[in-house]
Amino acid sequence: MKKSIVFAAIAYSFFLYACGGAADKTSANESPKEETSSSSGSANATDNPSYDPERGTGKFTTVDIPVKLDAAMAANGEKVFDVKCSSCHKITDEKLVGPGWKGVTKRHKPEWILNFITNPDEMIDKDPKAQAMLEICMVRMPNQNLTDVDARALYEFMRKNDDVK
Repeated sequence: MKKSIVFAAIAYSFFLYACGGAADKTSANESPKEETSSSSGSANATDNPSYDPERGTGKFTTVDIPVKLDAAMAANGEKVFDVKCSSCHKITDEKLVGPGWKGVTKRHKPEWILNFITNPDEMIDKDPKAQAMLEICMVRMPNQNLTDVDARALYEFMRKNDDVK
């Protein structure tokens, strides 16, 4: 009996670590941020005049998205989703660990989505929309180390899921 409890505790700890260690990371990252904002007064993204809330923070400043869906790219994006995203996200509007993806391309600009999925730590630290999602989901999205090609394919899969033809 004791062995199964110890095993369960170890498995749970591993799960938290593998998924980004939400409890430890959040508390460790939030305390210094609060101190910084009280001492400098400009840690919030909305106080930074160069910050664009429509694109977030990251390397994607403009993304050219064709009107017509690229089916081959969307198929590659679905493979990325199956491997790296499906354990926390559903393609419906239902929340699993993270929010459901239905309608995400209608709620956010492509630059914001690509910056978020390739740079989640900085986005969660600086972007008010990402911080609001964290309060709802209670778990920081781990950095999946997506390449730009995989991120763009994933975005195309999101578009397909949102009925772009």
